[in-house]
Amino acid sequence: MASGKKRPLTQSEGGAGERPRLLTGLQPSGQLHIGNYFGALKPFLEAYTGYESFLMVADYHALTTLKKPEELEKHTLNAVLDYLGAGMDPAKVIIFRQSEVKQHTELAWIFECLVTVPFLMQAHAYKDKVAKGIEPNAGLFNYPMLMAADILLYDTEIVPVGQDQRQHIEYAREAAAKFNNTYGNTFKEPKELILDSIAAVLGTDGQKMSKSYKNTIPLFGTEEEIHKAVMGIVTDSSGDRPENVYAIHRLFKTDSELTIIYDSNKGNYKKLKEILATDIEAVVAPMRKRRETYANDMPTVRAILKKGKEKTEKIAEIKMKTVRTKIGLGPL
Repeated sequence: MASGKKRPLTQSEGGAGERPRLLTGLQPSGQLHIGNYFGALKPFLEAYTGYESFLMVADYHALTTLKKPEELEKHTLNAVLDYLGAGMDPAKVIIFRQSEVKQHTELAWIFECLVTVPFLMQAHAYKDKVAKGIEPNAGLFNYPMLMAADILLYDTEIVPVGQDQRQHIEYAREAAAKFNNTYGNTFKEPKELILDSIAAVLGTDGQKMSKSYKNTIPLFGTEEEIHKAVMGIVTDSSGDRPENVYAIHRLFKTDSELTIIYDSNKGNYKKLKEILATDIEAVVAPMRKRRETYANDMPTVRAILKKGKEKTEKIAEIKMKTVRTKIGLGPL
């Protein structure tokens, strides 16, 4: 017999819930690379079952650099396959497309009306990308506030990111504080999850690995593609150990294991690169096989996205109703 007392909302219904929330996302602007895996996906995989976890395909963010619709569609589906191939259990994580939850851009606009232009001008990522020749469009400039909305919309507590993304989490905390100070306590201030040992993954040219810089080793490339990328790692002839090769190799083996390998092959850069390619393939091959299984069952993949959309829309709209009321845009 019903008591008439309303039960509290669960987290998946937009309530506080018992487990803290974890969220991360990657742009579908090209092939995922090993930097994406070690910088965001691996920390997420190691932690996500202990949280109510959200894994986003950040397709709105991709619009800052990707202007070809057919490529964005392809990369979006590929990103979902990559998440599943990397080992995400869709029964334990909410996988969704950013663009299918319109509350993200709505909240981003509200934050943009609270922060200043000089504040956004401090963004390291914006300055770095513009310096690399990427068009300084307004979306790229306002990127931190959309990322803040992605995080704060779900009362996220933990965000796994690379070291280079730490400032974005600081921006999210600042956006939360600005809103809370102006309209009353509404948003939690999130914390970043960074593994110090892999905080900055180097690319094949010795800079930070990035699709924008075209210096990546593809996470789900073929064995041949991975081998080609590894053999293209920039080296110098000033020492016995190719430092760029070694820095990437440390992601796959311990220093003690590498000491033996590099002492035995001093000066033989080609051999060391071949060993690295073999070690990468050993990690990637099982993930590639799992990804292929999902790629051959697209109805299941689309069902996972549909379920993710339904869950996130419900949570996001509950939050936005509170936000709208507080800022004066509630029902009249």
